[in-house]
Amino acid sequence: MSTATMTRTTTTTPAGRMRALARAELTLLGRTKGTLFAALFVPLAMPFSLRQVADSMDLKGNGLSIGAVVVPGAIGFSLLFAVYSALTTVFAARREELVLKRLRTGELRDPEILAGAALPSVAIGLTQCVVLAIGCAALLDAGAPSAPHLAVIGVLLGLVMFSALGAVTASFSRSVESAQVMAMPLTFASMFGSGLFVPFEVMPDKLASVCELLPLSPVITLVRGGWTGELSGAETLGALATAVAWTVVSVFAVRRWFRWEPRR
Repeated sequence: MSTATMTRTTTTTPAGRMRALARAELTLLGRTKGTLFAALFVPLAMPFSLRQVADSMDLKGNGLSIGAVVVPGAIGFSLLFAVYSALTTVFAARREELVLKRLRTGELRDPEILAGAALPSVAIGLTQCVVLAIGCAALLDAGAPSAPHLAVIGVLLGLVMFSALGAVTASFSRSVESAQVMAMPLTFASMFGSGLFVPFEVMPDKLASVCELLPLSPVITLVRGGWTGELSGAETLGALATAVAWTVVSVFAVRRWFRWEPRR
C-alpha cells in the first residue's frame, strides 16, 4: 500500500501579512503599559489645557477662533505622542528583542515589516484625531471645519510622515530608554514651535517663517486652514510641499540607515 503525501501551498498577500503582523504588534503594544498610556491618554487631555491657553490670547485680534487653535493643537499632540513617540519606542524595542531580525527571515519584506509594526499606532492616532475633532466641536465650541478636505489631507500626511520619522529616530537609538530620549527634541520643538501652544499668527514674522519649516508645522497649517477655510492656494501648496519633503527625506533616511539588529 502506498501512502500519498499531499502538500498544501499557502499563498499569502502583502496585505494579509501586514494584517497578521499588525495584530501581533497590537498585542505586544497592549503589554507595554507606559507606551500605551502615553499614546492613548496624554493627547486626550491636551484640548482642555489648550483651551485655557487660547482663552488667554487675543484670538479675535489675530483673526483666529477657538476651533482654529484648539483642534489643530490637539491633533498635533496625538501625532506626536500616539504615533511618533510610540513608534520610536516600538521600533527600538522590536529591534533589541530581535523581532525584526527574525521577521526578515520569512516572507515579509522590509517595507511590510515596518508598515505592519506601525499600523496599530497609526490606527490609534487616526482614531484619536477623529475623536478629538468631534469632541472639541461638541464640548469646547470649536465649531465644524469650513474646508474639511484640508484637515483630512493634513492628518493623513502627518500619520505617514511621523511614522517614518519614528523609524528614523529609532535608527539612531541604542536602546528603548535612549529612544524615548531621542524623541524628545523633535517633540518639544514641535510643541513650542509648530503652533500648538502659540499660533504662527501670534509669533514675530521671522520666527514664524523658521518654525513653519518644522515637520509638524505644515500639518497644523492644513488642519487650521481646514477649520477656518481661509488658507490661500499658495499657503496650501507651501504646506503640502513642506510635508511631502519631510516625508520623502524620512523615507530615504529609513532606507539608508534603519538598523534591523541591536546596536552594540
